[in-house]
Amino acid sequence: MRLLVCGGAGFIGSNFIRYVLMAHPDVSVVNYDALTYAANPENLADVETRFGPRYTFIHGDITDEPSLLAAVQQHRIDAIINFAAETHVDRSIHLGARAFVLTNTLGVCTILDVVRKASVSRFVNVSTDEVYGALELDEARRFTEETAFQPNMPYAAAKAGGDLLCRSYFATHKVPVIVTHCSNNYGPYQFPEKLIPFAIFRALADQPVPIYGDGRYVRDWIFVEDHCAALDAIMQRGELGAVYNIGADNERENIEVVRGILDIIGKPHTLMARVEDRPGHDRRYAIDARRVCDGLGWCPTYDREQFSQGLERTVTWYLDHRPWVERLRARSAEINTHIRTEGVRV
Repeated sequence: MRLLVCGGAGFIGSNFIRYVLMAHPDVSVVNYDALTYAANPENLADVETRFGPRYTFIHGDITDEPSLLAAVQQHRIDAIINFAAETHVDRSIHLGARAFVLTNTLGVCTILDVVRKASVSRFVNVSTDEVYGALELDEARRFTEETAFQPNMPYAAAKAGGDLLCRSYFATHKVPVIVTHCSNNYGPYQFPEKLIPFAIFRALADQPVPIYGDGRYVRDWIFVEDHCAALDAIMQRGELGAVYNIGADNERENIEVVRGILDIIGKPHTLMARVEDRPGHDRRYAIDARRVCDGLGWCPTYDREQFSQGLERTVTWYLDHRPWVERLRARSAEINTHIRTEGVRV
């Protein structure tokens, strides 16, 4: 299979490329990425060396239809999976939603048009549980694939727009698309605007780790390799036109996660610093992943019982890859622009 991965230089995309090339010797991958601030070609340096001709990189934007169509046709692409997205919630709130709509909505529309014109056999659009809105701390309900969209932030609304376009293209044009909604990912190679790597970076430097509000914001955490395994199963065996929720049944309060990181690194809990809450902060996300578990035989390795091992593995990876961390620190202009106390997505 010849697979086009949109946004493959980012956190989840780079992990997926590595996963699929290792799992499927008959698959070749074309990584199509615009290399925006959160993308890091260094994430795939080992892939280029290890897999050689099975891996190709193209610098391109998913909103550029002629360029995307040319890549698909030139490489005779069989299937596409899309990770390309603007994902920093705080940036969508404080800096405006235009870039989010362009990538997360218009970009998805462009891919759908290319899939239709080039007769690509399968397209998986990787989305988020945040399109469903928020749950209360004391309710037992979790998000299912039938949960109505109620996005509370511009980022989530833009992702919902792309998801709805997928639904409409399948219904109207029979475009072979599948949509996935996943919970919060953690693991190696994550850009440090997100909670776990941000807390690790700050703790290593003995700097305060900001906690929004009361810290009792609950997220359903999934190790990135488990997410990749679920996406692989969906790519191989998922039902066209279907929606699949992906989660590890691992709900954790943000403050609990940060405490765990500090304990692993050996730093005091006094590094945690409460900061003013952000607007529209969803209280709780929780995923019901029975459709992908029961229907496709996938299950997470790091579920609730194994979260501490997954978190320790993640922290250890960052400790063992200090040069990678320091090279990100060296991009001081970008880091200072995008990683700020008031701009951390938690």
